[in-house]
Amino acid sequence: QVHLVDSGGGLVQTGGSLRLSCTQSGRTDTLYATGWFRQAPGKEREFVASIILDTGLTYYADSVKGQFTISRDNAKKTVYLQMNSLKPDDTALYYCAAEMGRALYSREYARGDLYDYWGQGTQVTVSS
Repeated sequence: QVHLVDSGGGLVQTGGSLRLSCTQSGRTDTLYATGWFRQAPGKEREFVASIILDTGLTYYADSVKGQFTISRDNAKKTVYLQMNSLKPDDTALYYCAAEMGRALYSREYARGDLYDYWGQGTQVTVSS
């Protein structure tokens, strides 16, 4: 079993930055990739970014390329999402999710249904 704890959200003005953290515990040796997803009020959950934990290879949604950076510190069992130049459209509940191979081997990193574990979410609000 794996437990994920999301943190780092908050209220920020347009143009500001935040760094989200996803701290993993338990059987983290079973994990292959970790992703970030977000869900704004009234909208469907959408993929933001993912990272393969051993190689560090990253994938991003087109909407955040060049704006967000996903990284990991395997020694700390933590995955980060650095978010810069934030806009009101980035306001959402952000979740990290980890998977045990289904997303990796299918290369379907944007599919939330392939992730096995989810954090509780951390709210990001960007004021205009």
